[in-house]
Amino acid sequence: MIGQLRGTLLVKQPPLLMLEVSGVGYELEAPMTTFYDLPDSGSQVTLHTHLVVRDDAHLLYGFSRRPQRELFRSLLRVNGIGPRVALAILSGLSTEEFAACVTNEDVARLTQVPGIGRKTAERLIVEMRDRVLPQSSEGVSVAGQSAATLDPAAEAVRALIALGYKPQEASRAVRAADAKEGTSEEIIRQALKGMVRAS
Repeated sequence: MIGQLRGTLLVKQPPLLMLEVSGVGYELEAPMTTFYDLPDSGSQVTLHTHLVVRDDAHLLYGFSRRPQRELFRSLLRVNGIGPRVALAILSGLSTEEFAACVTNEDVARLTQVPGIGRKTAERLIVEMRDRVLPQSSEGVSVAGQSAATLDPAAEAVRALIALGYKPQEASRAVRAADAKEGTSEEIIRQALKGMVRAS
């Protein structure tokens, strides 16, 4: 099991990133809560990782903080929750916010995460009640374009679609975001907040 990587951040295109470690480029997927913590490309970074082995692929997931990885692993043990939905949960909620949703049995807030219906939200609350953390604290091709050539708004739309939002919904949220001129991470953060307020 690969539990941690330390190296140079080469690519940062949500939800994908690449980390060079001793000349080897590791491709990882990460939740938006991790992207918010990442430094600029070219910087040194340490990520806590989780490896998922499937018949057709070995998938590596990266997290800037250990509690994020622990929550990800706990979510994978819930019936019906796979890595894609777990990433969506961690992108829409911090570990503290998720713990609050479970503690307060906030089904409505959980169903705002793409891929989470009412029954799944209720199952999450039941199964995660005893597991939640204590309250504290190379470019991808898109429509014929290299992700490296996309502007921040286009990157934000692509990332939201990858997290499970419909293309029209993602585009509308990015257009309404307060940080239109910011980085893709800031636009995504504002777009997610806007979608929560609109729900």
